Amino acid sequence: MHLGEDLIVLGLLLIVAYVLGRLGKLVGLPAIPIYMLVGLLASPQTHWFPLNVNAGYIELIAIFGLILLLFSLGLEFDQDEFFGDARTLLISGGSYVILNVGVGFLFGIMVGWGTREALVIAGMTGTSSSAIITKLLIELRRLANAETPMILGVTVVGDIFIAVYLAIVSVVLSGKTEPWPIVVQLTVAFLFLVIMFSIARWGGRVVSRVIRTKDDELFTILFFGLVVLFAGIGELIGVTTAIGAFLIGLVLAASRYRSRIERVAVPLRDVFAAFFFLNFGLVLNVAEFPRVIGIVLLAVLMTVLLNIAAGQLVSWLHKLGAQAGINAAAILMNRGEFTLILATLAIGAGLDVRLESFAGLYVLIMAVLGPLLSGNSERIGAVILRTKKRPRSQRRDPMLDEEIALVEAATAEPGSGSDAETKHAIDRVVEQSMQQPDTDGDRKQE
Repeated sequence: MHLGEDLIVLGLLLIVAYVLGRLGKLVGLPAIPIYMLVGLLASPQTHWFPLNVNAGYIELIAIFGLILLLFSLGLEFDQDEFFGDARTLLISGGSYVILNVGVGFLFGIMVGWGTREALVIAGMTGTSSSAIITKLLIELRRLANAETPMILGVTVVGDIFIAVYLAIVSVVLSGKTEPWPIVVQLTVAFLFLVIMFSIARWGGRVVSRVIRTKDDELFTILFFGLVVLFAGIGELIGVTTAIGAFLIGLVLAASRYRSRIERVAVPLRDVFAAFFFLNFGLVLNVAEFPRVIGIVLLAVLMTVLLNIAAGQLVSWLHKLGAQAGINAAAILMNRGEFTLILATLAIGAGLDVRLESFAGLYVLIMAVLGPLLSGNSERIGAVILRTKKRPRSQRRDPMLDEEIALVEAATAEPGSGSDAETKHAIDRVVEQSMQQPDTDGDRKQE
């Protein structure tokens, strides 16, 4: 194909993604499964798309998508929230992660694909999607709910776990068998994590002085160059490009230019991330789905049951009622980008090829099931707990309507508000909701 034809194909893929994305919004679906579906339709293995797709272009762009996804995760990490209530967050968030990842690892062993595959499956099934969770909280107008600070706290702990987990998995997947090389690589990886976390915690002023510039063009070049540079450093020292990007995001978030970076980074992330999910759909083979469908359905059932138990556990730890636990369980069971990142790493390390089909089908199901359950969790709770659902106006203090409207306005259309402004509005809503007297009797078991 000529360059012009290649560009036409890529443009058409994005337009198809837009059309299907608009349709998905009508039923409350996030963008991730939509982009994967477009890639699946265009896959040369399905022959459903009447155009020849040059996967080489998309693979290159997808790498930047992966890097920017993890960079944004680091950029949005709230250090003040974590260190301000570290003990409670570590107990509740740690309980959630240990339960889900621990049982996920046992499930992976039972599948019989191998110990390294089991480690990857544990991460796939045990970690939530921060991006989907945040969007659902906004779209479902639950920012003022009592369980929202708890949910956001669990995702913060989950983000830290992802950083540590990827560092460990990258060493395990490296193929080294001698103990000392493994010890050295793990030591280097954790030193890298500690140094970068320390700079993010105490070096904000220095970072601000280093990246200071009034020229927006040069500023964009600088931050993007730092992201690519540290992604490469992460790959060289054995903690993957993803972790290098996450950590430099963490460091840049400590500067006073965080909002300015987000205004530039979020649109870039959205475009490149679309190609990452498209690319994952392109390499999926529908013919392989029957080989993993049984295991995927068991994994989905396990995820639902584990999150029900974990939701009630973290709700109890935060002294909230059963309804709050049901809401938390439904939101936290959403899976997405991290599952696909792990699958990409696993295939690159030469693990069982069925992991790719497993991850793709699992995310497609969970990314549809999660939002549907989240949107109906209050109705489900009302049936289970035999409580009458109270009108929304009675469940939320009217004083919070202005802040909620601000958040919705900031997220209604791309470009109408930065992630930083949205996050600040979320923080204000959560803070105000925690200061209101507890009138949510329907959140407690009778």
